[in-house]
Amino acid sequence: MIVNMGPHHPSMHGVLRLIVTLDGEDVIDCEPILGYLHRGMEKIAENRTIIQYLPYVTRWDYLATMFTEAITVNGPEQLGNIQVPKRASYIRVIMLELSRIASHLLWLGPFMADIERVEGVGVVDVKEVINWGLSGPMLRASGIQWDLRKVDNYECYEEFHWEVQWQKEGDSLARYLVRIGEMIESIKIIQQALEGLPGGPYENLEIRCFDREKEPEWNEFEYRFISKKSSPSFELPKQELYVRIEAPKGELGIFLIGDQNGFSLEMENSSARFYKFANSSSIS
Repeated sequence: MIVNMGPHHPSMHGVLRLIVTLDGEDVIDCEPILGYLHRGMEKIAENRTIIQYLPYVTRWDYLATMFTEAITVNGPEQLGNIQVPKRASYIRVIMLELSRIASHLLWLGPFMADIERVEGVGVVDVKEVINWGLSGPMLRASGIQWDLRKVDNYECYEEFHWEVQWQKEGDSLARYLVRIGEMIESIKIIQQALEGLPGGPYENLEIRCFDREKEPEWNEFEYRFISKKSSPSFELPKQELYVRIEAPKGELGIFLIGDQNGFSLEMENSSARFYKFANSSSIS
């Protein structure tokens, strides 16, 4: 029997469609159909300053909005070699870990509502995880201790004491234990950040450019003057850069192209959810 879940379904919120093949009560195949919320974010970014683009990126993942905003500012900061005050970095870590806990809790609610036996269910071994390019809790639940907070040491995570949570069974129970452990570690990080929160400024005003004007192009609207005053921006060098962070669902990254112009932002984003949906048929 074939059952269509979504896009109009209480559990889907209009975001995707799943074509589920059933054999009795067992799911033997699952085909995801994506693209229902496609907005052309990369194209929108070309006509916005970095500050103007921030409200758009929260739509990438409404369960982890702090991470989409963080990667959007971390990329230009690294590309433009912009120094972030230590106080701002600590505040970012606090907000990121609070957002991680919220995302995991929202996953935990539906999981506990339908839970029965999860040990040995949906097993994904190490080889399969690597071949599909999976990341986040699915990667660590299959025996690979890989967390970008430890690997890349972005923001100021190297200043806190915490452990990477991992399991080796690769089943639903292992992924549950990884997420529960990550929430506990997030609380430890937040406590340390609050206790050691440094003083000083929380923003770098010296690198803002308010009076830079963009070269006019044919049939182009000047988005900088949508508001009553011009939006601050940053001048990025002519370089390319891929930046990534550890989001609740896995690796979240963007590929940036600078052009020494503070008003166009060429970028491509990479989300862990896309790779997990591609793997849905193999674990069904």
